[in-house]
Order: sequence, then C-alpha cells, then structure tokens
Amino acid sequence: MAVQPTNLPKTLTLESYIDQKQLGNLPEKGRHIIGQFDDDSIVVYQAYSPAIANYAVEHQQFGGPNFSFDRMSWVKTSFAWMQYRCGWNTKPKQERTLAVRIKREAFDYIVSIAIGSRFIEEFHGTKENYEKIKKQSEVRRQWDPDYVPNLEFKRLERRAIQLGLRGSILRRYATEWIVSIEDITPYVEEMRQRLQDTKDPISLWVPVERVYKEEKEVVYK
Repeated sequence: MAVQPTNLPKTLTLESYIDQKQLGNLPEKGRHIIGQFDDDSIVVYQAYSPAIANYAVEHQQFGGPNFSFDRMSWVKTSFAWMQYRCGWNTKPKQERTLAVRIKREAFDYIVSIAIGSRFIEEFHGTKENYEKIKKQSEVRRQWDPDYVPNLEFKRLERRAIQLGLRGSILRRYATEWIVSIEDITPYVEEMRQRLQDTKDPISLWVPVERVYKEEKEVVYK
C-alpha cells in the first residue's frame, strides 16, 4: 500500500488510490456529482495564484485586490479533475489548490439554479430562449470528463460537474457560504512528486469521494 502523505490536509479525509479503486464506490460511466461531503457541507476545489490564495486562507473568504467579482469563477467537486485543470499546480495563476468547504444547502441551491452550457431543445425550447436564459443566469453547469489522477491523465467515461458562478451568487459563495478554506498545495505537490518518481497513480493518496447526486437528481434548466 502507498505510504500516507507527510503533508496531510487538515480538512480532508484521504484514502489510498488503491483502496478507492478496490472499494468501487465511484461509477465508471455516466454523469455524477462526486465529491467529499458530510451532513452539513461539501468540498469544492479551486486553483489560484498565490496572492488570491493567501488572502482567501487568511480571511476565510475570497476578496482582496487580486480577486475579481466581475468574472465567472468555476468550482469543481472532483479532485482529479481539478488537478487535470491546473496541472498539479504547475500552470500560471493556478499554483495553489484550495479545498473550499461550503454549506450543503448553498451548494444544492447553486446546482438547482444552474443553466447548462449547451442548448437542449427538450429543456430550452428554442435557441433564442436558451440564449436569453443563459444571459440572465448567474450559474453555469458543465459536465466534463473525469480523469485518472496522473501526470498524463487518462480520460474516464464518467463525467464530473463543474459550476461557473458570477454576480450575486459568486459574492454569496465567496463571502457567506464558506465553512472553511484550506490551502492543500503542499499535499498536491507531494502527490505530484510521487507521480514523477513512480509514473503510477497507485502511489497516491486521494480525497475520499462518493456520489453526491446522480444526473437524474439534477434539475435541468
């Protein structure tokens, strides 16, 4: 079994990647909201520059001179998808990974008002109506391929959700709905080094993730 990380996150529960695979708690296919959650909260991930991350950790909310409330901010519940996006914190302005624990009722509300990134006639009627709804919406929903955590990521058939927030929803997320913010970059860097050394995800410890909602439980708009 892989050795437990030295840089253990304080707000996340981890398990070995081997255990995650053997337990089989994550589906191989389909669209699912997967993540780490308890009765009151769920973890979302974001990657930012050091300046934004430092402010967020110090104040336990987002803001400061480097954070913009005028652009869409994306959150992800899948740790592997986050690391795929930020390249294990090697991409510019994504050098720090934050584990942001938010209230479940807030997350459920965000999901309930999200508008999909693609026009679907069954739900939107006409493209004109869809564009009108999308323009007015403050939450965008995308189902993106999830990944096996590695340096060269292997795409899975399973799709993971990411949610784009703007306007009043972004401000409420950033300043009202957060339970805790932890900078987990030391842990991420340790896992990245293991992958560089072994070239194999079985060396990893990853956040415990389970199915939070299946696609059929997500209200489509």
